[in-house]
Amino acid sequence: MAGDRELVLATNSAFYRSFEKKDIEAMEAVWSKGMGCLCIHPGRDALKGWPDIRDAWERIFKNTSYLEIDTDVLTVEVSGDLAFVVLIENVLQISGGDAGMDRFTSRRLEARSMATNGFERLAGKWYMTHHHGSPVVD
Repeated sequence: MAGDRELVLATNSAFYRSFEKKDIEAMEAVWSKGMGCLCIHPGRDALKGWPDIRDAWERIFKNTSYLEIDTDVLTVEVSGDLAFVVLIENVLQISGGDAGMDRFTSRRLEARSMATNGFERLAGKWYMTHHHGSPVVD
């Protein structure tokens, strides 16, 4: 049986898979639906509660034609029913056009962010309750 650390990392991985695949249903399965949920995308205002967080993800998915995300986990901490993962996100995002990079309709963005993802165990399952990404300036 997997330990808490492995289960938290599995939920964290599911979050990034749903992000990369632009799959709102998979994203919804990862997030808690509590009003205390918080999401802060780099350079954006804080979003509180699943309805606003979902709307933001839907806009990102709609306006993105391709995503590639690699992560480097720095630490995983679990204390009772709460956990957090701190990591570096390496993101390749292509907006508009297609992944073939039509230079007149596509915009390519490569970014590194430091992220903290918070999780809470509810009814025996880990759910994301917090995502905060901040740009890494080289």
